[in-house]
Amino acid sequence: MDPVGMNRFAAKTMQGIKQRPRRNRKSTGVRAMVRETYLGVEHLVYPMFVQEGEEDEPIEILPGCMRWSVTGIAKECRRLYGELGISCVDLFGVVPEEKKSADGAEAWNERGVVPQAIRAIKQAVPQMVVMTDVALDPYSSFGQDGIVHEGEDGEIKVLNDETVEALVKQGLCHARAGADILSPSDMMDGRIGALRAALDEAGLTEVSLLSYTAKYASAFYGPFRGALGSAPKKGDKKTYQMDPGNAREALREAELDIAEGADMLMVKPGGYYLDIVAKMREHTHLPIAVYQVSGEYAMIKAAAASGWVDERAVTMETLLSIRRAGADVILTYAAPQVARWLREERGI
Repeated sequence: MDPVGMNRFAAKTMQGIKQRPRRNRKSTGVRAMVRETYLGVEHLVYPMFVQEGEEDEPIEILPGCMRWSVTGIAKECRRLYGELGISCVDLFGVVPEEKKSADGAEAWNERGVVPQAIRAIKQAVPQMVVMTDVALDPYSSFGQDGIVHEGEDGEIKVLNDETVEALVKQGLCHARAGADILSPSDMMDGRIGALRAALDEAGLTEVSLLSYTAKYASAFYGPFRGALGSAPKKGDKKTYQMDPGNAREALREAELDIAEGADMLMVKPGGYYLDIVAKMREHTHLPIAVYQVSGEYAMIKAAAASGWVDERAVTMETLLSIRRAGADVILTYAAPQVARWLREERGI
């Protein structure tokens, strides 16, 4: 076919296109108008580490993050809320080795570092929503999320029901200090029901439970365990954290948590488990949280430092994909950066 004939054929063919999806992508304004999913600062929760003493210490393996003192974390929360609009933080206590024990009793010490931090933050920024991690691994001499029985052969076993009793003590300690949301990350059976019953009996009916519903035995937790000093001293966590190959099991866990009184559900890790997020979104009307874990965050930081990716673009894309999969809430160490980028996009 000659060039003239080809052009006529093409023109005739193109005249038959009635649906042109690109019309909805033609400008910034149009794209914004039809966008299905957005990321806002209101979706972000900032995980923070708090330690004893007066020092605020940078965490080398989590660039941009700190081990805060109680005074420092209160001051930083005032900045996060006032300057960046971040309205929720999640607290993890860093405990000296000498205060760790087999039963993790420091976890429910009313004068411990986490209750101190809760009270300090609430005094500095009453509007800040304070979430706390409920698990024994930072307080355990074994580095396990529960109470451990060690056999004569040296094999260890994490005891479920005894651990739940300890978690109830820890949860009540945090709630009485002023925590708004308890977030049990231990993956023990029955702990949501036990915590809900204990909170209600104590008159703490307004305290919410965000359950780590589907927490997988992931290889992406390394930097977090280093920052917190909570790596297992012996054994692993595969008898209570979920097998990465399982999806239906996450829905079973969700059904149990809902029945026991959870207010929100969590999937952890985030970006590599979006299929689980999507399945859970179809399964429940409860809010779903996703934790973009330390390994995911650190990989982006490392790749950006090497010049391999655009940190801002990749971070925003990963968080948007988590939202698109069905998450209402995202816990991410990038929260302060993301909040600044969102303000810049709005011209604030």
